[in-house]
Amino acid sequence: MKRLLYISLILGFVACSNEETPSKYLRWVGDSTFDAALDDPDFKLCHSESRVKQYFHLAEGLQYVGEKSALVKQIRDQYEVVENNQSGYIRIRFIVNCNGETGRFRVIQANEQYQKHAFDESITNQLLSIVKSLDGWDTQKGKENPEDYYQYLVFKMKNGEIIEIMP
Repeated sequence: MKRLLYISLILGFVACSNEETPSKYLRWVGDSTFDAALDDPDFKLCHSESRVKQYFHLAEGLQYVGEKSALVKQIRDQYEVVENNQSGYIRIRFIVNCNGETGRFRVIQANEQYQKHAFDESITNQLLSIVKSLDGWDTQKGKENPEDYYQYLVFKMKNGEIIEIMP
């Protein structure tokens, strides 16, 4: 558990150094403002930017139908191993709106020493495409005030193969 916390913190620091500095301060480190070059203009938040919850504010944990096991199975079923000598971590962070739709995907990569590292695009593009295709995110329809929230997935890679998917 401590190792997962350390990995999340380290990747969070790497995230800060890889994203452009906005013209104004964001409310949280790592907030993803709309970027016309990266983001789908049709993706809409249900509430204002200031109400997007961070994953650590969600008491329920991972918000995926079928829980983590269903999410991991979907990813592993779709991922085709790219055999190479690249190892490290690929984090994909995104927003899930109150309708269960996803957008504002950001990819952050680090080697096994948590230093900035660019994986082969055949790996990152494939993972990004798979994550974008996941459609089991909780819509929170049963809640009184459904929320928009950030979600992230970290892929631990070893020689082009997924070793672990976190959180």
